[in-house]
Amino acid sequence: MLNKMTSKSVTLNRYKLIAEYIFMQHYKDDASSFEFERTEIDVAAETLGVKRVLNVGDLIYYFRSRQPLPDSIAATAPVGFEWIIEDAGRSRYRFRCAKISRVLPQQNLQKIKIPDATPEMVARYALGDEQALLAKLRYNRLIDIFLGITSYSLQNHLRTTVGGTQIEVDELYVGVNRTGAHYVVPVQAKGGTDKITVIQTRQDLRFCAASFPDLICRAVAAQFMSEGVIAMFELALEEDELVVLMERHFRLVPSSQISVSDLKLYRIQENE
Repeated sequence: MLNKMTSKSVTLNRYKLIAEYIFMQHYKDDASSFEFERTEIDVAAETLGVKRVLNVGDLIYYFRSRQPLPDSIAATAPVGFEWIIEDAGRSRYRFRCAKISRVLPQQNLQKIKIPDATPEMVARYALGDEQALLAKLRYNRLIDIFLGITSYSLQNHLRTTVGGTQIEVDELYVGVNRTGAHYVVPVQAKGGTDKITVIQTRQDLRFCAASFPDLICRAVAAQFMSEGVIAMFELALEEDELVVLMERHFRLVPSSQISVSDLKLYRIQENE
């Protein structure tokens, strides 16, 4: 089947072709997981006659957060399950069949208006959705507002290893509450079309447990919705399934757009 693809199709779909090739090399009926080496990506590209993938991390991220795996792979999963690609150690990855887990913003939640404190220079020159989103979270103290703690950005795009696997945390906050308890908050930021993933949440939680065992970990994900609304989620894992503990939607606006009636509504909600 793969050899019958036209040259143009091979060029346009090389990530899918490479993933499909590697999967089919290992898959056996009723298999629930199997591992493959990073070097197999180059072997697949050479065998298929497509351009090598210079940034392997982008290929993995593509299927984790941007696009589903090819239909030929999805068809082998039982109903209610899907194949995901996990890290399995240094230069190793794992295809695993897992329960379908989706975190999508609810469309009927209240959009809470927050005075926009993003510097105009930052808003103008932010490089990409993810960077713009992280900047808006930081300058508008949305982590504080969302979680009800005082937080500080410790590091962004933190690259480290957990259990021999290299990971990247989009941004890491530390915080404190009114009783003096300390928190560590890993944040994953997604543009409007990227998916919030169980894999990144698991990695964030494992990193915090290993590096900050005395702090309370609260994993947060943020995503742009339409019209610039920011959806924020507090996430946890229950039996390896991604669950949402809390969800809020924030709309950053000039302070002049927050009316007296808005303030009355927020005051009523605070007292309930």
